[in-house]
Amino acid sequence: MVSSSSHSLDSLRVEVNNLIDQLPDMMHGELVQQAIMTLVRMAEVEADRLDWKILNASLQDMERAFRGFYPYRHVRKVTIFGSARILPESPHYKMAAEFARYITQQGFMVMTGAGGGIMQAGNEGAGADRSFGLNIQLPFEQGANPYIEGDRKLINFKYFFTRKLFFLRESDALVLFPGGFGTQDEAFECLTLIQTGKSDLLPLVLIDRPEGEYWLGWQDYVKNQLLRNGLISPDDLSLYTITDCLDVAYEAIISFYRVFHSSRYTQGKLVLRLKCELSDADVDYLNETFPDILLEGKIEKSSAVPEKINGEMAELPRLVMSFNQRDLGRLYQMIKIINQLGTPSGESDHPEKK
Repeated sequence: MVSSSSHSLDSLRVEVNNLIDQLPDMMHGELVQQAIMTLVRMAEVEADRLDWKILNASLQDMERAFRGFYPYRHVRKVTIFGSARILPESPHYKMAAEFARYITQQGFMVMTGAGGGIMQAGNEGAGADRSFGLNIQLPFEQGANPYIEGDRKLINFKYFFTRKLFFLRESDALVLFPGGFGTQDEAFECLTLIQTGKSDLLPLVLIDRPEGEYWLGWQDYVKNQLLRNGLISPDDLSLYTITDCLDVAYEAIISFYRVFHSSRYTQGKLVLRLKCELSDADVDYLNETFPDILLEGKIEKSSAVPEKINGEMAELPRLVMSFNQRDLGRLYQMIKIINQLGTPSGESDHPEKK
């Protein structure tokens, strides 16, 4: 009689052998091979059982998330952060629901942490069809809210760090309403990743109720303690928008993708993909206004180039520059001007499309 463990090992051997045979013809076979080799090397060194449990659970978190997000990869998503303790009668709850309702009507999707309070308001306003919920297992406060519970776009995570990875990886805009330690953590982590260039270029909007002082008080601390003591630069304040008006929040997100499409680094240079080509005069203006963010040379227009991974973006016009990878606040200022200079039309009018 064959034991279940022996049967599982035989099945694994067959699957691994089949995978290895397919690697030469797989689109990303080289990366899959590197991942397999990493596991092989890890198995060769001493590690505790807990180490392997952490690795296994992390990979399972990522597998669920990759599968859940893949069908929606061409639609831009807005993450809504905020307190789980805010009640439905609160002005912040009502604003979050209204924000989610409007932004999904413009074609975006909404992501929340799937819990109560602001997260529930986001899923309620967006509706399940246009919502994602990234749930974390906690001993209190965090069960999936009724507006996303049972939906196939509810993704459960064991670890905060894998959950945060996908919040940032999948987000095309970040919106924060008032909250506690978790919201503050999310605000500063998002700013850190944006400021250091470890995040994609995307808008960050901090929303308060009309005449509210939560984010203004937060900014007082940023200015008085961080900026005044030289711990951040004045241009870092351009990395976010504070508002108590939903119309301003909508515009901050929609206008960010009016002309700007996306970015990538290639051969040490920053490439900005645009939805329409800028005139030579516009590019001259950018060079006159932003020479301080360049290591060398100038900002230059580039014709479309083939791209192995994102072939659907191959035809987009580009700006190429030797960005110093330090002055992100100034780069955000430049993107704002680019969005004012260009004149998109047709499909380019859809900011929600990647």
